[in-house]
Amino acid sequence: MDLEFGEKYEALRAEVLAWADANWPLQGQEAELPPDQQERLFRQRGMAAGYIARAIPAQYGGAGLAPDVLAETVIRQALREAQTPWVSPNAQGTQMLVPTLLDVGTPEQCEQYIPPTLLGDIRWCQGYSEPGSGSDLASLQARAELVGDEWVLNGQKIWTSNALEADMMFGLFRTEPGEARHAGISYLLIDMKSPGITARVLKQMNGGEDFCEVFFDDVRVPVGNIVGKRGEGWRVSKATLKHERMLIGDASSLQVMFDDLLELARKTERNGRPAIEDPTIRARIGEIEGFVETQRYASTRMVSAIARNEDMKAMNEMMMTKLYLTNTSQRLVKLVLDLLGDDGLRAPTRREGVGVGFKTPGAWIGMYMATLGIAVAGGASNIQRNIIGERLLGLPRDLRRDEGAVS
Repeated sequence: MDLEFGEKYEALRAEVLAWADANWPLQGQEAELPPDQQERLFRQRGMAAGYIARAIPAQYGGAGLAPDVLAETVIRQALREAQTPWVSPNAQGTQMLVPTLLDVGTPEQCEQYIPPTLLGDIRWCQGYSEPGSGSDLASLQARAELVGDEWVLNGQKIWTSNALEADMMFGLFRTEPGEARHAGISYLLIDMKSPGITARVLKQMNGGEDFCEVFFDDVRVPVGNIVGKRGEGWRVSKATLKHERMLIGDASSLQVMFDDLLELARKTERNGRPAIEDPTIRARIGEIEGFVETQRYASTRMVSAIARNEDMKAMNEMMMTKLYLTNTSQRLVKLVLDLLGDDGLRAPTRREGVGVGFKTPGAWIGMYMATLGIAVAGGASNIQRNIIGERLLGLPRDLRRDEGAVS
């Protein structure tokens, strides 16, 4: 398989790498700015250069260039390779909501929400999971009733990332209680400062406070804040989940982790020699590299098919990419923990600095914790396996509780 993108796109890769080298890290007085301001400034310059938000229409704040999945893939890979902060910390907004609005939103919604989301002026959280509705999302019970020209929301969401900092939420609510499970749901945009919303932090085992539970008590939302048609929120949510799973399954992020693993193995000593020379460590690294390369091949095949408008030919890869990356990431960071040893136990579980890879013990421990969560985020791994088995491999459906399954 030829994994090169061709002369045109490899020239683009070199161009982006040169631009990134000239623009990151920031220099002079700009380097004294707070980290979040440095990252924001870099992304603004990336948008002006046409490397970030490349295919988003100009009227919505993007570069307005013609969609080109090969160019976008090469740019993304180059910005990752240069270890730049090209992805907004509010990926729920830029990587999930923005493409969803472009797919199914109204022009007015796109104009109102996309530009400030790209700039970071509006931060988003995702209101999907509920205490009794996680993997079985269609069983959600939080409801929205249309009263005059407003939706009135009641219920609870849980495991809501960054709800305390978010300005807005995109969420699923049951608007047609008499309809079948999937048919009675609508996709709403909610101002998190609305009266009646209470967000409470859920303390994580690593000390983090990223997740919240959110309560809605007669919260009023304008009728125009529905995305798509009433009762068709499930269809809209599938568009969002598609973008989330593609984000999680991106092979370039796995390559960055693997490169940092190699660097760690070269610097860490085992019996007075670099750990990478230890036969057992080398064997484990070789095994992981095989998985990384497989993911890269699959992602390249998927991108090539999309570029030729032959998406169905890469359906296998599209369905498996998120699950595969989850498993490979966990395998990789388990080796890292073995290499870190006691240093990992003493390290704070957070990243240090901006625009860096996973190069500090604290960053690696934080990544290990994250890989455990990825197995649930964007569709739990066991659900992904069911989908792959039933829809891709044609295996019989699992027994459901109402079909005689043993509880």
